Amino acid sequence: MEETMLCWAVLKPIATKDPIEATPEFRLALRTWFTKCGRDYPWRRTRDPYAILVSEVMLQQTRLAVVLGKGYYERFMRNYPDVQTLANAPEEELLRVWEGLGYYRRARMLQATACAVMAHHGGVFPNHEKELLALPGIGRYTVGALRSFAFDQPSPLVDGNVMRIFARLFADDTAVDSTEGVKRSWQRAEVLLDQKHPRLYNSALMELGQTFCKVGIPDCLSCPVAAFCQSREPHNLPVKVGKVSITQIEEVSIFARQKNRVLLAMEKGTRRRGLWRFPERSHEEIANSDVIYEANYAITRYRVSMIVHAAYGIEPKNGEQWVEDTDLESFPMSAPYRKALRHLLTQD
Repeated sequence: MEETMLCWAVLKPIATKDPIEATPEFRLALRTWFTKCGRDYPWRRTRDPYAILVSEVMLQQTRLAVVLGKGYYERFMRNYPDVQTLANAPEEELLRVWEGLGYYRRARMLQATACAVMAHHGGVFPNHEKELLALPGIGRYTVGALRSFAFDQPSPLVDGNVMRIFARLFADDTAVDSTEGVKRSWQRAEVLLDQKHPRLYNSALMELGQTFCKVGIPDCLSCPVAAFCQSREPHNLPVKVGKVSITQIEEVSIFARQKNRVLLAMEKGTRRRGLWRFPERSHEEIANSDVIYEANYAITRYRVSMIVHAAYGIEPKNGEQWVEDTDLESFPMSAPYRKALRHLLTQD
């Protein structure tokens, strides 16, 4: 650790300017860099608030490389190119299009937003903060994103990227997820906000957190605003209140096959409402059955061990149904179960 700290003390550029005292220079440095080097994303080629909202919701809990690299954003926009088509979409179809992104509550909330825009604003997104906040699923960050990216109106935004940048920029070891830390981040976002170029500035700030000022060890030597960064040990920032404890759980289910059909069950609870999975059975019911598939996956604070047993002569229980092979792809499933299903069908 001492060697790492010494390395940073030697290599990290020393701040020569204060971002508050030299705010116009800070904004200019960000804009100049982003104008030359900003990345090209589909949502940056449009001012459509709907398209921008879709990207923001997808990126809330999914890495950018996944959203773009696996074509989720493009596929969603092909199926639902505007507010009206999304508002009118059947939920099962919507979940199937969203499949693989996880956190399915986001898809439902996105549709609820579209319905509200259709019902209360004639299908046209409002651009005032109060009206946007009244929409379901729209919070302070999303308001800032929509107002600045879609309408080019001065509106601060703060997410994990911005919190990390400010913690390092101001050498602030206040826990960013504490009440005081969140308050400071929003105050700094308002002070530093470029009133004349909010779309460009906020885009640059977000990209700075995705590139140079990234999680872990930042690239301070190449950072366009290194001259303003007060921290001498940026790799130790930001500080957080504490990590969420991880809970290990088991999901034991069966793979039942009958001719060209597979037995599926509707998911229980609200997190995966509307999705399908393999049916569950008690340990006693499958005590003598072979395990034919095992996998591990993570969801929020859980680490799940999926164990699938072979099952024969099974009768459906409440909420279960036999599904023809030709219809399986149209039934929305979480990514772990879709992967298991495809694997087991090839082994069948």
